[in-house]
Amino acid sequence: MVSNRLPVQLPARLPLLISSLVATVSAPALAQDLQEVEVIGRRVNLVGSASTASEGLVSQNELALRPLLRTGEILESVPGLVATQHSGSGKANQFFLRGFNLDHGTDFATSIDGMPVNMRSHGHGQGYTDLNFLIPELVQEIEYRKGSYYADVGDFSGAGSAKITSMQRMNRQQVSLAAGEYGFGRLLASGGIAAMDGEFIYGLEHQIYSGPWDSVDEDVGKTNLWLKQQWLRENSALSVSFMGYDNTWNSADQIPARAVNQGLITEFGSIDPTVGGNSSRYSLSLNWEKRAESSRWTASAYAIDYDMELWSNFSYAIEPGGDQFRQVDQRRIYGGEFEWQKQGTLGSLDMLNAFGGQLRIDDIGQVGLNQSNARAYTGPIRLDSVDQWSSGLYWSNTLHWTENFRSVFGARYDYYDFSVQALNAGDPTTLSANTGETTDDIVTSNLSLIYTFNANSEVYASIGEGFHSNDARGTTIRRDPVSGDLVQAVDPLVSTLGSELGVRFFVSDQLNASIALWQLDIDSELIFVGDAGNTEDTGVGSERQGVEVTSYYQMNDMLSFDVEYSYTDAQYERPVDGLTDIGGALEHVFSGGIHYRPTTQIDAHLRVRHFGDFPLDGGVQAEGSTMLNLRLGYQATDNLHLNLDMLNILDSNDHDVEYFYESQLPFETMPVEDRHYHVFEPRSFRLYATYRF
Repeated sequence: MVSNRLPVQLPARLPLLISSLVATVSAPALAQDLQEVEVIGRRVNLVGSASTASEGLVSQNELALRPLLRTGEILESVPGLVATQHSGSGKANQFFLRGFNLDHGTDFATSIDGMPVNMRSHGHGQGYTDLNFLIPELVQEIEYRKGSYYADVGDFSGAGSAKITSMQRMNRQQVSLAAGEYGFGRLLASGGIAAMDGEFIYGLEHQIYSGPWDSVDEDVGKTNLWLKQQWLRENSALSVSFMGYDNTWNSADQIPARAVNQGLITEFGSIDPTVGGNSSRYSLSLNWEKRAESSRWTASAYAIDYDMELWSNFSYAIEPGGDQFRQVDQRRIYGGEFEWQKQGTLGSLDMLNAFGGQLRIDDIGQVGLNQSNARAYTGPIRLDSVDQWSSGLYWSNTLHWTENFRSVFGARYDYYDFSVQALNAGDPTTLSANTGETTDDIVTSNLSLIYTFNANSEVYASIGEGFHSNDARGTTIRRDPVSGDLVQAVDPLVSTLGSELGVRFFVSDQLNASIALWQLDIDSELIFVGDAGNTEDTGVGSERQGVEVTSYYQMNDMLSFDVEYSYTDAQYERPVDGLTDIGGALEHVFSGGIHYRPTTQIDAHLRVRHFGDFPLDGGVQAEGSTMLNLRLGYQATDNLHLNLDMLNILDSNDHDVEYFYESQLPFETMPVEDRHYHVFEPRSFRLYATYRF
């Protein structure tokens, strides 16, 4: 029998803010549920609480098994998601999921402790998701939910979302030192101590890296500081957190295949070795929770100060003065959210209602693009200030029609206000034309039907709407900032419609598996192109459909496996430039891991990630790639733990990412269409020594 009472309904969705209440909650059953969510992540049984087959939990214990080249790769714990890099270590990863080239985050909403990570109207790309400010060891859990079936997720919700929760309890202090090839070094000090009648959790990280590139020393200098003070009581929790991040780097960008084929550079060379950037992010947040017997209140508020300066050069010498450009983004973000959950009845039927709202204000002092050469300013392209705010309200209702059948219905309303002040655009006519204001709103809804066969299996049918906002500059643009030609403004909000059929199995703590068949339609793939300062309009909608299979199997105490596979077919509704295939849409994605722990002192974790051939623009096909990584662990003493990461152990020269577009080398007389790619970093070793006390 599957219980319909509140303790069963809430744990799978609880922000892990309350997971550390397990030591003080008096009800043993609730404490056990919360402890399982905190500790075993994907091994927790979501039957009876999940609303789709494509949602899940990843715990810190599981993240700790993954050898990471870059911080952003922790999102590869989301089944089917690929995190690549075409530039330096300080730049946001490029993400792929469900047939979307998400660029740096569009259509995938990411948050941490209630704070949004996606940057609206960003200098480099809409929805820019830079995860370099994360400290992986201080991430307690990732709750991922793919698809647009969740009323509490608003902007960037087309392909899915990930809610990241920072660590809630650290009973020991630790210092970790790491060193590796190509100038890699890292220091981390973290822990938790009793303070001010609560608990104080801290983390300080500094990382350096030179990289394997021929003519570029990445010269990474990344520093992260996390501070959290929290007060946990039997039925309430309060925390105040500060996060600080600062980074500088040089970049080895993607390179043209013809330059390598002609022997001008190696695969680790660069055409423009002067590109790179710097970025910082400082935030202060407050999280509060109050629980009663049949209800729960949560609320959060945050303030973020963000700065980025990025130099890039993708086409080299098409323009007489060179094609390098500088992108800048300086902003402050303010906002918060609340939710009230209430358990009740509708007649004789058990019911859970959730009401919530979100507010976000982006005060962007300047966001823009200008020409540069060797990082020196050479001319303006576009510079703006933007004031953008949004508010959203949602309602979600879970109704148990029978002991085995329940429904989840949600509705959401969002209102957006965009105000753009052009600061320079060369021609005064263009300056005036691209200044303006606009507003938009959208109503979305979702419905999931769930039938539970028993405590170990259930099936799902879901349909829902999501949306993403477009860059504010694209909503008010009237003239191209370079040519001065009249252009069409984009729709401020672009809706998506998704549907899904799925099944989930959970067998005796050994097997946790799910299968999902999904489809997603988007009205129009209209985007503002931050790299060019103008808008790009395909003029047509698109359709994506696919299947995802995930399986986690614990064979015995020593050996376990995880296997994740996704297939996607992504097509325009009608041909664009004679083609219906959507460029950059990965068709086949496979990832898997083998975890072996023969003794309490030794463990080994082998991971593979593969994506198959996929279409590029212009009808060109990109070759797939396969990456194999290994982490070996050894508990040397009660206090000292050693990890050896072997990254790209096959020393593959597959491509991390690939594009097809025009570029012009300095000696060429005209642009040439060519493949441009970023090769895997070569095999490397990194040794971590962690001392706990």
